[in-house]
Amino acid sequence: MNQTEFDAIVVGTGISGGWAAKELCEKGLKTLVLERGRMVSHPEDYKTANMDPWNFPFGGQPTQEDIKRQEKQNRTGYTTRKTHSHFFVDDLEHPYNEVKRFDWMRGYHVGGRSLMWGRQSYRLSDYDFEANLKDGIAVDWPIRYKDLAPWYDYVESYIGVSGENLGLPQLPDGKFLKPMELNCVEHHLKDAIGEHYKDRLLTIGRTAHITEGTKPGKGRVNCQYRNRCMRGCPYGAYFSSNSSTLPAAEATGNMTLRPNSIVYEVVYDKDLKRATGVRVIDTETSQTYDYKAKIIFLCASAIASTSILMQSKSDRFPNGMGNDSGELGHNLMDHHFKAGAYATFEGFKDQYYKGRRPNGIYIPRFRNLGGETNRKDFLRGYGYQGGASKDNWEDAVAELGYGQELKESIINPGNWSMGLTGFGECLPYHDNKMFLDDTKKDRWGLPTVTFDAEWKANEWAMRKDMVTQAMEMLDKAGFKEIKPMDSPGAPGLGIHEMGTARMGRNPKTSVLNAHNQVHAVPNVFVTDGAAMTSSGCQNPSLTYMALTARAADYAVEQLKKKNL
Repeated sequence: MNQTEFDAIVVGTGISGGWAAKELCEKGLKTLVLERGRMVSHPEDYKTANMDPWNFPFGGQPTQEDIKRQEKQNRTGYTTRKTHSHFFVDDLEHPYNEVKRFDWMRGYHVGGRSLMWGRQSYRLSDYDFEANLKDGIAVDWPIRYKDLAPWYDYVESYIGVSGENLGLPQLPDGKFLKPMELNCVEHHLKDAIGEHYKDRLLTIGRTAHITEGTKPGKGRVNCQYRNRCMRGCPYGAYFSSNSSTLPAAEATGNMTLRPNSIVYEVVYDKDLKRATGVRVIDTETSQTYDYKAKIIFLCASAIASTSILMQSKSDRFPNGMGNDSGELGHNLMDHHFKAGAYATFEGFKDQYYKGRRPNGIYIPRFRNLGGETNRKDFLRGYGYQGGASKDNWEDAVAELGYGQELKESIINPGNWSMGLTGFGECLPYHDNKMFLDDTKKDRWGLPTVTFDAEWKANEWAMRKDMVTQAMEMLDKAGFKEIKPMDSPGAPGLGIHEMGTARMGRNPKTSVLNAHNQVHAVPNVFVTDGAAMTSSGCQNPSLTYMALTARAADYAVEQLKKKNL
Protein backbone atom coordinates (compact mmCIF):
# COMPACT_ATOMS: atom_id res chain seq x y z
CA MET A 1 0.00 0.00 0.00
CA ASN A 2 2.68 2.50 -0.99
CA GLN A 3 0.30 4.15 -3.43
CA THR A 4 -1.69 6.97 -1.83
CA GLU A 5 -3.41 8.65 -4.81
CA PHE A 6 -6.25 7.14 -6.84
CA ASP A 7 -8.96 8.21 -9.25
CA ALA A 8 -11.70 7.06 -6.88
CA ILE A 9 -12.16 5.82 -3.33
CA VAL A 10 -15.02 3.53 -2.29
CA VAL A 11 -15.75 3.14 1.42
CA GLY A 12 -17.44 -0.17 2.21
CA THR A 13 -17.68 -3.50 0.38
CA GLY A 14 -21.31 -4.51 1.00
CA ILE A 15 -24.27 -4.29 -1.37
CA SER A 16 -23.53 -0.70 -2.43
CA GLY A 17 -19.75 -0.68 -2.08
CA GLY A 18 -19.34 -3.76 -4.25
CA TRP A 19 -21.41 -2.16 -6.99
CA ALA A 20 -19.50 1.13 -6.77
CA ALA A 21 -16.20 -0.76 -7.02
CA LYS A 22 -17.35 -2.76 -10.05
CA GLU A 23 -18.77 0.20 -11.94
CA LEU A 24 -15.88 2.59 -11.32
CA CYS A 25 -13.20 -0.02 -12.07
CA GLU A 26 -14.94 -1.19 -15.24
CA LYS A 27 -15.12 2.43 -16.39
CA GLY A 28 -11.34 2.68 -16.12
CA LEU A 29 -10.83 4.42 -12.78
CA LYS A 30 -8.00 3.32 -10.51
CA THR A 31 -10.07 2.68 -7.39
CA LEU A 32 -9.15 2.16 -3.75
CA VAL A 33 -11.77 0.10 -1.91
CA LEU A 34 -11.63 0.41 1.87
CA GLU A 35 -13.27 -2.02 4.31
CA ARG A 36 -13.12 -1.61 8.08
CA GLY A 37 -13.37 -5.35 8.72
CA ARG A 38 -11.32 -8.43 7.94
CA MET A 39 -10.81 -10.13 4.61
CA VAL A 40 -13.36 -12.80 3.61
CA SER A 41 -12.53 -14.65 0.40
CA HIS A 42 -15.14 -16.44 -1.70
CA PRO A 43 -15.62 -19.34 -1.18
CA GLU A 44 -12.63 -20.31 0.97
CA ASP A 45 -13.73 -18.39 4.06
CA TYR A 46 -17.25 -19.81 4.34
CA LYS A 47 -16.05 -22.18 7.05
CA THR A 48 -19.46 -23.50 8.11
CA ALA A 49 -21.11 -23.70 4.68
CA ASN A 50 -20.96 -27.49 4.45
CA MET A 51 -21.38 -28.37 8.11
CA ASP A 52 -24.43 -30.28 9.35
CA PRO A 53 -26.39 -29.65 12.58
CA TRP A 54 -24.59 -32.46 14.41
CA ASN A 55 -21.24 -30.82 13.63
CA PHE A 56 -22.05 -27.92 15.99
CA PRO A 57 -21.99 -28.14 19.79
CA PHE A 58 -25.45 -27.55 21.29
CA GLY A 59 -27.00 -27.81 17.84
CA GLY A 60 -25.47 -24.46 16.88
CA GLN A 61 -27.21 -22.49 19.63
CA PRO A 62 -25.10 -19.78 21.34
CA THR A 63 -23.91 -20.28 24.89
CA GLN A 64 -24.46 -17.70 27.63
CA GLU A 65 -20.84 -16.61 27.17
CA ASP A 66 -21.45 -16.12 23.47
CA ILE A 67 -24.51 -13.98 24.16
CA LYS A 68 -22.58 -11.76 26.56
CA ARG A 69 -20.37 -10.75 23.64
CA GLN A 70 -23.25 -10.44 21.17
CA GLU A 71 -26.10 -9.35 23.40
CA LYS A 72 -27.52 -6.81 20.94
CA GLN A 73 -26.82 -8.95 17.90
CA ASN A 74 -28.83 -11.68 19.64
CA ARG A 75 -32.01 -9.57 19.69
CA THR A 76 -33.08 -10.99 16.36
CA GLY A 77 -33.15 -14.51 17.75
CA TYR A 78 -31.23 -15.91 14.79
CA THR A 79 -28.11 -13.88 13.99
CA THR A 80 -26.03 -15.44 16.76
CA ARG A 81 -26.47 -19.10 15.87
CA LYS A 82 -23.01 -20.65 15.65
CA THR A 83 -23.57 -21.48 12.00
CA HIS A 84 -23.06 -17.81 11.11
CA SER A 85 -22.45 -15.74 14.28
CA HIS A 86 -18.88 -15.09 13.11
CA PHE A 87 -20.31 -12.81 10.43
CA PHE A 88 -21.88 -10.50 13.05
CA VAL A 89 -19.95 -8.09 15.25
CA ASP A 90 -18.86 -8.47 18.83
CA ASP A 91 -20.94 -5.89 20.72
CA LEU A 92 -18.27 -5.39 23.37
CA GLU A 93 -15.66 -4.49 20.74
CA HIS A 94 -18.12 -2.37 18.72
CA PRO A 95 -20.43 -0.63 21.20
CA TYR A 96 -23.25 1.79 20.51
CA ASN A 97 -25.71 3.73 22.69
CA GLU A 98 -29.50 3.88 22.88
CA VAL A 99 -31.76 6.68 24.12
CA LYS A 100 -34.50 4.36 22.91
CA ARG A 101 -33.88 0.76 21.92
CA PHE A 102 -32.42 0.26 18.44
CA ASP A 103 -31.33 -3.15 17.17
CA TRP A 104 -28.26 -2.47 15.02
CA MET A 105 -27.19 -5.70 13.32
CA ARG A 106 -23.79 -5.42 11.64
CA GLY A 107 -21.13 -7.44 9.88
CA TYR A 108 -17.62 -5.99 9.63
CA HIS A 109 -15.77 -7.90 6.92
CA VAL A 110 -15.24 -7.79 3.16
CA GLY A 111 -18.67 -8.25 1.64
CA GLY A 112 -20.47 -6.77 4.63
CA ARG A 113 -24.11 -7.77 4.96
CA SER A 114 -24.24 -8.87 1.31
CA LEU A 115 -23.13 -12.24 2.74
CA MET A 116 -26.02 -12.45 5.21
CA TRP A 117 -28.87 -10.49 3.62
CA GLY A 118 -32.37 -11.90 3.05
CA ARG A 119 -31.99 -11.43 -0.74
CA GLN A 120 -35.58 -10.24 -1.28
CA SER A 121 -35.36 -7.86 -4.27
CA TYR A 122 -38.22 -5.50 -5.06
CA ARG A 123 -38.42 -2.26 -7.01
CA LEU A 124 -39.86 0.93 -5.60
CA SER A 125 -42.59 2.53 -7.72
CA ASP A 126 -43.90 6.04 -8.26
CA TYR A 127 -46.32 5.36 -5.41
CA ASP A 128 -43.15 5.46 -3.29
CA PHE A 129 -41.22 8.21 -5.07
CA GLU A 130 -44.25 10.55 -5.06
CA ALA A 131 -45.60 9.69 -1.60
CA ASN A 132 -43.87 12.37 0.45
CA LEU A 133 -44.98 15.12 -1.94
CA LYS A 134 -48.59 13.91 -2.07
CA ASP A 135 -48.87 13.37 1.68
CA GLY A 136 -47.03 16.55 2.67
CA ILE A 137 -44.52 14.49 4.63
CA ALA A 138 -40.79 15.37 4.96
CA VAL A 139 -39.35 16.31 1.51
CA ASP A 140 -39.94 15.19 -2.07
CA TRP A 141 -37.70 12.62 -3.69
CA PRO A 142 -35.60 14.37 -6.40
CA ILE A 143 -36.11 11.39 -8.75
CA ARG A 144 -39.00 9.33 -10.06
CA TYR A 145 -39.36 5.71 -11.13
CA LYS A 146 -38.47 6.50 -14.77
CA ASP A 147 -35.07 7.78 -13.62
CA LEU A 148 -34.22 4.52 -11.89
CA ALA A 149 -36.06 1.98 -14.09
CA PRO A 150 -33.17 1.38 -16.56
CA TRP A 151 -30.80 0.91 -13.64
CA TYR A 152 -33.12 -1.59 -12.01
CA ASP A 153 -33.03 -3.46 -15.36
CA TYR A 154 -29.25 -3.28 -15.42
CA VAL A 155 -28.77 -4.52 -11.86
CA GLU A 156 -31.34 -7.34 -12.05
CA SER A 157 -29.87 -8.62 -15.30
CA TYR A 158 -26.43 -8.79 -13.70
CA ILE A 159 -27.13 -10.21 -10.24
CA GLY A 160 -29.86 -12.71 -11.20
CA VAL A 161 -33.28 -12.22 -9.60
CA SER A 162 -35.87 -15.00 -9.77
CA GLY A 163 -39.51 -14.02 -9.70
CA GLU A 164 -42.81 -13.52 -11.47
CA ASN A 165 -43.95 -10.45 -13.43
CA LEU A 166 -47.38 -9.32 -12.23
CA GLY A 167 -48.25 -6.09 -14.04
CA LEU A 168 -48.81 -4.17 -10.79
CA PRO A 169 -48.12 -0.42 -10.76
CA GLN A 170 -47.20 -0.53 -7.05
CA LEU A 171 -44.62 -3.30 -7.63
CA PRO A 172 -43.01 -2.78 -11.06
CA ASP A 173 -42.02 -5.82 -13.08
CA GLY A 174 -38.39 -6.66 -13.71
CA LYS A 175 -35.84 -8.74 -15.57
CA PHE A 176 -36.45 -12.06 -13.84
CA LEU A 177 -35.13 -15.58 -13.98
CA LYS A 178 -37.71 -18.36 -13.66
CA PRO A 179 -39.54 -18.22 -10.32
CA MET A 180 -39.12 -20.72 -7.55
CA GLU A 181 -42.15 -22.94 -6.93
CA LEU A 182 -44.96 -22.48 -4.43
CA ASN A 183 -45.86 -25.54 -2.41
CA CYS A 184 -49.41 -26.96 -2.34
CA VAL A 185 -50.67 -24.96 0.64
CA GLU A 186 -49.24 -21.72 -0.74
CA HIS A 187 -50.98 -22.47 -4.05
CA HIS A 188 -54.21 -23.01 -2.12
CA LEU A 189 -53.89 -19.65 -0.36
CA LYS A 190 -53.03 -17.96 -3.66
CA ASP A 191 -56.18 -19.34 -5.29
CA ALA A 192 -58.34 -18.36 -2.31
CA ILE A 193 -57.01 -14.80 -2.28
CA GLY A 194 -57.68 -14.54 -6.02
CA GLU A 195 -61.25 -15.78 -5.44
CA HIS A 196 -62.12 -13.46 -2.55
CA TYR A 197 -60.20 -10.26 -3.36
CA LYS A 198 -59.87 -8.03 -6.38
CA ASP A 199 -57.15 -5.84 -4.89
CA ARG A 200 -54.52 -8.36 -3.79
CA LEU A 201 -52.63 -11.44 -4.90
CA LEU A 202 -49.96 -13.88 -3.74
CA THR A 203 -46.73 -14.62 -5.59
CA ILE A 204 -43.40 -16.26 -4.90
CA GLY A 205 -40.79 -13.90 -3.46
CA ARG A 206 -38.49 -12.07 -5.85
CA THR A 207 -35.10 -13.18 -4.66
CA ALA A 208 -31.50 -12.67 -5.79
CA HIS A 209 -30.84 -16.35 -6.51
CA ILE A 210 -29.83 -17.90 -9.83
CA THR A 211 -32.51 -20.42 -10.86
CA GLU A 212 -31.31 -20.98 -14.42
CA GLY A 213 -28.01 -20.57 -16.23
CA THR A 214 -25.12 -18.65 -14.75
CA LYS A 215 -24.30 -15.05 -13.92
CA PRO A 216 -21.05 -13.04 -13.96
CA GLY A 217 -18.79 -13.52 -11.00
CA LYS A 218 -16.74 -16.22 -9.37
CA GLY A 219 -18.31 -19.57 -10.33
CA ARG A 220 -21.91 -18.41 -9.97
CA VAL A 221 -24.27 -21.30 -10.71
CA ASN A 222 -27.81 -22.43 -9.85
CA CYS A 223 -29.18 -22.40 -6.32
CA GLN A 224 -28.77 -25.83 -4.70
CA TYR A 225 -31.78 -25.39 -2.36
CA ARG A 226 -29.78 -26.00 0.81
CA ASN A 227 -31.04 -22.83 2.57
CA ARG A 228 -27.72 -22.26 4.31
CA CYS A 229 -27.35 -18.86 2.74
CA MET A 230 -26.30 -16.85 5.79
CA ARG A 231 -23.16 -18.98 6.08
CA GLY A 232 -21.95 -17.77 2.65
CA CYS A 233 -22.78 -19.59 -0.58
CA PRO A 234 -19.90 -21.62 -2.10
CA TYR A 235 -21.86 -21.86 -5.36
CA GLY A 236 -22.31 -18.11 -5.69
CA ALA A 237 -25.98 -18.86 -6.34
CA TYR A 238 -27.21 -15.85 -4.43
CA PHE A 239 -25.80 -12.42 -5.11
CA SER A 240 -23.06 -11.13 -2.84
CA SER A 241 -20.23 -8.68 -3.33
CA ASN A 242 -17.73 -11.48 -2.73
CA SER A 243 -19.05 -13.76 -5.48
CA SER A 244 -20.09 -11.12 -8.01
CA THR A 245 -19.16 -7.43 -8.01
CA LEU A 246 -15.77 -7.52 -6.24
CA PRO A 247 -14.40 -10.27 -8.55
CA ALA A 248 -15.58 -8.17 -11.50
CA ALA A 249 -13.77 -5.13 -10.12
CA GLU A 250 -10.63 -7.16 -9.44
CA ALA A 251 -10.64 -8.59 -12.97
CA THR A 252 -10.14 -5.09 -14.42
CA GLY A 253 -6.79 -4.66 -12.69
CA ASN A 254 -8.02 -1.27 -11.45
CA MET A 255 -9.03 -2.20 -7.90
CA THR A 256 -6.89 -1.96 -4.79
CA LEU A 257 -8.73 -3.59 -1.87
CA ARG A 258 -7.62 -2.70 1.63
CA PRO A 259 -9.41 -4.46 4.53
CA ASN A 260 -8.92 -3.61 8.23
CA SER A 261 -9.22 0.07 7.36
CA ILE A 262 -11.62 2.34 9.26
CA VAL A 263 -12.40 5.54 7.38
CA TYR A 264 -13.10 8.21 9.98
CA GLU A 265 -12.92 11.45 7.98
CA VAL A 266 -13.40 12.83 4.50
CA VAL A 267 -10.83 15.59 4.00
CA TYR A 268 -12.18 18.90 2.62
CA ASP A 269 -10.31 21.67 0.76
CA LYS A 270 -12.12 24.96 1.32
CA ASP A 271 -10.39 26.63 -1.65
CA LEU A 272 -11.28 23.89 -4.12
CA LYS A 273 -14.68 23.36 -2.47
CA ARG A 274 -14.06 19.67 -2.96
CA ALA A 275 -13.05 16.66 -0.93
CA THR A 276 -9.47 15.60 -1.52
CA GLY A 277 -9.47 12.17 0.12
CA VAL A 278 -10.05 10.22 3.31
CA ARG A 279 -8.30 9.45 6.59
CA VAL A 280 -8.00 5.85 7.71
CA ILE A 281 -7.08 3.95 10.86
CA ASP A 282 -5.49 0.55 10.34
CA THR A 283 -7.29 -1.73 12.82
CA GLU A 284 -4.31 -4.05 13.17
CA THR A 285 -1.56 -1.46 13.73
CA SER A 286 -3.61 1.61 14.80
CA GLN A 287 -1.57 3.67 12.35
CA THR A 288 -3.34 6.39 10.38
CA TYR A 289 -3.09 7.00 6.64
CA ASP A 290 -4.31 9.59 4.17
CA TYR A 291 -5.49 8.58 0.70
CA LYS A 292 -6.37 11.01 -2.05
CA ALA A 293 -8.85 10.71 -4.92
CA LYS A 294 -10.90 12.78 -7.35
CA ILE A 295 -14.21 11.23 -6.29
CA ILE A 296 -15.32 9.46 -3.11
CA PHE A 297 -18.22 7.02 -2.72
CA LEU A 298 -19.48 6.45 0.82
CA CYS A 299 -21.14 3.01 0.83
CA ALA A 300 -20.44 1.90 4.39
CA SER A 301 -24.17 1.50 5.33
CA ALA A 302 -26.60 4.21 6.39
CA ILE A 303 -25.30 4.62 9.93
CA ALA A 304 -21.58 4.25 9.15
CA SER A 305 -21.58 6.58 6.13
CA THR A 306 -23.46 9.21 8.12
CA SER A 307 -21.01 8.79 11.01
CA ILE A 308 -18.12 9.49 8.64
CA LEU A 309 -19.79 12.68 7.39
CA MET A 310 -20.50 13.75 10.99
CA GLN A 311 -16.84 13.26 11.92
CA SER A 312 -15.67 15.20 8.85
CA LYS A 313 -15.72 18.63 10.46
CA SER A 314 -13.99 21.75 9.19
CA ASP A 315 -14.38 25.52 9.29
CA ARG A 316 -16.76 25.18 6.34
CA PHE A 317 -18.68 22.29 7.92
CA PRO A 318 -18.56 22.68 11.73
CA ASN A 319 -21.50 20.26 12.15
CA GLY A 320 -20.29 17.61 9.73
CA MET A 321 -19.63 17.53 6.01
CA GLY A 322 -22.66 18.42 3.91
CA ASN A 323 -24.79 19.27 6.93
CA ASP A 324 -25.88 22.74 5.87
CA SER A 325 -29.50 21.60 6.20
CA GLY A 326 -29.08 20.20 9.70
CA GLU A 327 -30.72 16.98 8.47
CA LEU A 328 -27.63 14.76 8.73
CA GLY A 329 -28.46 11.89 11.09
CA HIS A 330 -32.19 12.65 11.13
CA ASN A 331 -35.12 10.89 9.40
CA LEU A 332 -33.87 7.47 10.48
CA MET A 333 -36.14 4.72 9.11
CA ASP A 334 -36.50 0.95 9.16
CA HIS A 335 -39.36 -1.38 8.26
CA HIS A 336 -41.62 -2.49 11.09
CA PHE A 337 -42.65 -6.11 10.83
CA LYS A 338 -43.58 -9.22 12.84
CA ALA A 339 -47.28 -8.31 12.66
CA GLY A 340 -49.65 -10.73 10.97
CA ALA A 341 -51.03 -14.19 11.70
CA TYR A 342 -50.31 -17.89 11.49
CA ALA A 343 -52.57 -20.91 11.21
CA THR A 344 -52.79 -24.63 10.41
CA PHE A 345 -54.29 -26.38 7.42
CA GLU A 346 -55.90 -29.78 7.58
CA GLY A 347 -55.63 -30.83 3.95
CA PHE A 348 -52.82 -32.06 1.69
CA LYS A 349 -51.61 -34.55 4.30
CA ASP A 350 -50.35 -36.84 1.55
CA GLN A 351 -48.15 -34.11 0.01
CA TYR A 352 -44.68 -32.85 0.82
CA TYR A 353 -41.84 -31.10 -1.01
CA LYS A 354 -38.15 -31.63 -1.68
CA GLY A 355 -35.27 -29.34 -0.91
CA ARG A 356 -35.03 -26.29 1.32
CA ARG A 357 -36.28 -23.37 -0.73
CA PRO A 358 -34.43 -20.22 0.39
CA ASN A 359 -37.45 -18.04 -0.31
CA GLY A 360 -41.02 -17.42 0.77
CA ILE A 361 -44.22 -15.95 -0.59
CA TYR A 362 -45.03 -12.28 -1.13
CA ILE A 363 -48.36 -10.44 -1.06
CA PRO A 364 -47.71 -6.96 -2.53
CA ARG A 365 -49.05 -3.78 -0.97
CA PHE A 366 -52.81 -3.25 -1.39
CA ARG A 367 -53.47 -0.28 0.93
CA ASN A 368 -53.63 3.46 0.04
CA LEU A 369 -53.32 2.97 -3.70
CA GLY A 370 -56.42 5.01 -4.54
CA GLY A 371 -60.18 4.50 -4.44
CA GLU A 372 -61.48 1.84 -2.07
CA THR A 373 -57.94 0.88 -1.00
CA ASN A 374 -57.43 4.20 0.81
CA ARG A 375 -57.48 4.25 4.60
CA LYS A 376 -58.26 7.04 7.01
CA ASP A 377 -56.37 5.59 9.95
CA PHE A 378 -52.85 5.43 8.44
CA LEU A 379 -50.73 6.55 5.48
CA ARG A 380 -48.75 4.32 3.10
CA GLY A 381 -48.88 0.54 3.17
CA TYR A 382 -47.35 -2.86 3.75
CA GLY A 383 -46.70 -6.18 2.06
CA TYR A 384 -46.69 -9.69 3.49
CA GLN A 385 -43.91 -12.24 3.48
CA GLY A 386 -44.19 -15.76 4.80
CA GLY A 387 -44.80 -19.31 3.68
CA ALA A 388 -46.22 -22.74 4.39
CA SER A 389 -44.32 -25.68 5.86
CA LYS A 390 -45.05 -29.12 7.19
CA ASP A 391 -44.22 -30.46 10.62
CA ASN A 392 -41.76 -33.33 10.37
CA TRP A 393 -39.97 -35.97 12.36
CA GLU A 394 -37.30 -33.55 13.60
CA ASP A 395 -39.85 -31.98 15.93
CA ALA A 396 -40.58 -35.39 17.45
CA VAL A 397 -36.87 -35.96 18.06
CA ALA A 398 -36.52 -32.56 19.66
CA GLU A 399 -39.31 -33.51 22.06
CA LEU A 400 -37.53 -36.81 22.82
CA GLY A 401 -40.13 -38.97 21.14
CA TYR A 402 -39.24 -42.67 20.99
CA GLY A 403 -40.61 -46.14 20.28
CA GLN A 404 -43.95 -46.50 18.52
CA GLU A 405 -44.72 -42.76 18.67
CA LEU A 406 -41.45 -41.90 16.96
CA LYS A 407 -42.08 -44.45 14.21
CA GLU A 408 -45.56 -43.04 13.58
CA SER A 409 -44.30 -39.46 13.49
CA ILE A 410 -41.68 -40.35 10.87
CA ILE A 411 -44.26 -42.12 8.71
CA ASN A 412 -46.85 -39.33 9.18
CA PRO A 413 -44.91 -36.05 9.11
CA GLY A 414 -47.80 -33.97 10.48
CA ASN A 415 -49.93 -30.96 9.58
CA TRP A 416 -49.28 -27.96 7.42
CA SER A 417 -48.92 -24.48 8.91
CA MET A 418 -48.92 -21.08 7.23
CA GLY A 419 -47.53 -17.76 8.39
CA LEU A 420 -48.07 -14.22 7.06
CA THR A 421 -45.78 -11.46 8.34
CA GLY A 422 -46.38 -7.85 7.35
CA PHE A 423 -43.52 -5.51 6.43
CA GLY A 424 -44.73 -1.92 6.82
CA GLU A 425 -43.46 1.47 5.78
CA CYS A 426 -42.08 3.79 8.45
CA LEU A 427 -42.54 7.50 7.81
CA PRO A 428 -39.43 9.75 7.78
CA TYR A 429 -39.72 11.59 11.08
CA HIS A 430 -37.17 14.33 11.74
CA ASP A 431 -36.91 13.40 15.42
CA ASN A 432 -36.04 9.77 14.70
CA LYS A 433 -32.30 10.18 14.62
CA MET A 434 -28.76 9.02 15.30
CA PHE A 435 -25.92 11.17 16.61
CA LEU A 436 -22.36 10.80 17.87
CA ASP A 437 -21.26 10.77 21.50
CA ASP A 438 -17.76 12.22 21.88
CA THR A 439 -17.68 11.28 25.55
CA LYS A 440 -17.95 7.56 24.76
CA LYS A 441 -15.17 6.43 22.46
CA ASP A 442 -14.52 3.07 20.87
CA ARG A 443 -11.21 1.19 21.04
CA TRP A 444 -9.78 3.38 18.24
CA GLY A 445 -10.70 6.62 19.98
CA LEU A 446 -13.64 7.40 17.70
CA PRO A 447 -17.01 8.66 18.96
CA THR A 448 -19.76 6.06 19.25
CA VAL A 449 -23.20 6.17 17.69
CA THR A 450 -26.31 6.90 19.75
CA PHE A 451 -29.83 6.06 18.52
CA ASP A 452 -33.02 7.90 19.43
CA ALA A 453 -35.90 6.51 17.34
CA GLU A 454 -39.27 4.87 17.84
CA TRP A 455 -42.39 3.68 16.06
CA LYS A 456 -45.13 6.32 16.08
CA ALA A 457 -48.91 6.53 15.68
CA ASN A 458 -48.96 5.80 11.94
CA GLU A 459 -46.95 2.59 12.36
CA TRP A 460 -49.07 1.41 15.30
CA ALA A 461 -52.30 1.96 13.34
CA MET A 462 -50.88 0.13 10.33
CA ARG A 463 -49.88 -2.85 12.46
CA LYS A 464 -53.50 -3.35 13.57
CA ASP A 465 -54.51 -3.66 9.94
CA MET A 466 -51.60 -6.02 9.22
CA VAL A 467 -52.93 -8.42 11.85
CA THR A 468 -56.60 -8.08 10.90
CA GLN A 469 -56.07 -8.63 7.18
CA ALA A 470 -53.72 -11.59 7.66
CA MET A 471 -56.28 -13.33 9.87
CA GLU A 472 -59.08 -12.54 7.42
CA MET A 473 -57.22 -13.96 4.40
CA LEU A 474 -56.33 -17.15 6.26
CA ASP A 475 -59.93 -17.54 7.46
CA LYS A 476 -61.40 -17.11 3.97
CA ALA A 477 -58.95 -19.73 2.70
CA GLY A 478 -60.17 -22.30 5.21
CA PHE A 479 -57.22 -22.35 7.60
CA LYS A 480 -57.76 -23.43 11.21
CA GLU A 481 -56.37 -22.40 14.60
CA ILE A 482 -55.73 -18.88 13.31
CA LYS A 483 -53.67 -16.86 15.76
CA PRO A 484 -52.68 -13.18 15.62
CA MET A 485 -49.04 -12.15 15.80
CA ASP A 486 -47.77 -8.72 16.84
CA SER A 487 -44.23 -8.54 18.16
CA PRO A 488 -43.07 -5.01 17.28
CA GLY A 489 -39.57 -5.14 18.72
CA ALA A 490 -37.72 -1.91 18.00
CA PRO A 491 -36.42 0.00 14.97
CA GLY A 492 -33.38 -1.73 13.51
CA LEU A 493 -34.82 -5.22 13.83
CA GLY A 494 -35.80 -5.22 10.14
CA ILE A 495 -32.10 -4.58 9.34
CA HIS A 496 -33.18 -1.99 6.74
CA GLU A 497 -31.86 1.18 8.38
CA MET A 498 -32.04 4.16 6.04
CA GLY A 499 -32.60 7.88 5.59
CA THR A 500 -29.89 9.60 7.64
CA ALA A 501 -28.42 11.61 4.72
CA ARG A 502 -31.47 11.92 2.53
CA MET A 503 -31.75 12.90 -1.11
CA GLY A 504 -33.78 15.99 -1.92
CA ARG A 505 -34.30 18.92 -4.26
CA ASN A 506 -33.33 21.68 -1.84
CA PRO A 507 -29.92 21.93 -0.10
CA LYS A 508 -31.69 23.65 2.79
CA THR A 509 -33.72 20.52 3.60
CA SER A 510 -31.61 17.60 2.37
CA VAL A 511 -28.04 16.31 2.25
CA LEU A 512 -27.82 14.77 -1.25
CA ASN A 513 -29.05 15.76 -4.70
CA ALA A 514 -30.70 13.68 -7.43
CA HIS A 515 -27.38 12.00 -8.30
CA ASN A 516 -26.49 11.12 -4.69
CA GLN A 517 -23.93 13.92 -4.49
CA VAL A 518 -23.47 15.87 -1.28
CA HIS A 519 -25.04 19.21 -2.23
CA ALA A 520 -22.08 21.34 -1.18
CA VAL A 521 -19.33 18.80 -1.97
CA PRO A 522 -20.13 17.44 -5.45
CA ASN A 523 -17.28 14.90 -5.61
CA VAL A 524 -18.64 13.00 -2.58
CA PHE A 525 -21.41 10.51 -3.30
CA VAL A 526 -23.49 8.55 -0.76
CA THR A 527 -25.38 5.64 -2.34
CA ASP A 528 -26.30 3.30 0.51
CA GLY A 529 -29.39 3.37 2.73
CA ALA A 530 -28.51 6.81 4.08
CA ALA A 531 -29.71 8.32 0.78
CA MET A 532 -33.32 7.15 1.09
CA THR A 533 -35.92 9.93 1.27
CA SER A 534 -38.71 7.56 2.25
CA SER A 535 -38.67 3.85 2.95
CA GLY A 536 -41.49 2.25 0.96
CA CYS A 537 -42.52 -1.13 2.31
CA GLN A 538 -40.29 -3.15 -0.05
CA ASN A 539 -36.91 -4.59 0.88
CA PRO A 540 -34.52 -1.79 -0.14
CA SER A 541 -31.24 -3.39 -1.25
CA LEU A 542 -32.14 -3.56 -4.94
CA THR A 543 -32.77 0.19 -4.85
CA TYR A 544 -29.36 0.81 -3.24
CA MET A 545 -27.71 -1.13 -6.08
CA ALA A 546 -29.60 0.77 -8.78
CA LEU A 547 -28.82 4.14 -7.17
CA THR A 548 -25.14 3.19 -6.92
CA ALA A 549 -24.82 2.10 -10.56
CA ARG A 550 -26.61 5.26 -11.69
CA ALA A 551 -24.44 7.54 -9.53
CA ALA A 552 -21.21 5.87 -10.68
CA ASP A 553 -22.19 6.37 -14.31
CA TYR A 554 -22.91 10.04 -13.63
CA ALA A 555 -19.70 10.52 -11.64
CA VAL A 556 -17.48 9.19 -14.43
CA GLU A 557 -19.34 11.31 -16.98
CA GLN A 558 -18.75 14.43 -14.86
CA LEU A 559 -15.09 13.52 -14.41
CA LYS A 560 -14.65 13.32 -18.16
CA LYS A 561 -16.24 16.75 -18.48
CA LYS A 562 -13.84 18.01 -15.79
CA ASN A 563 -16.74 19.07 -13.58
CA LEU A 564 -15.39 17.17 -10.58
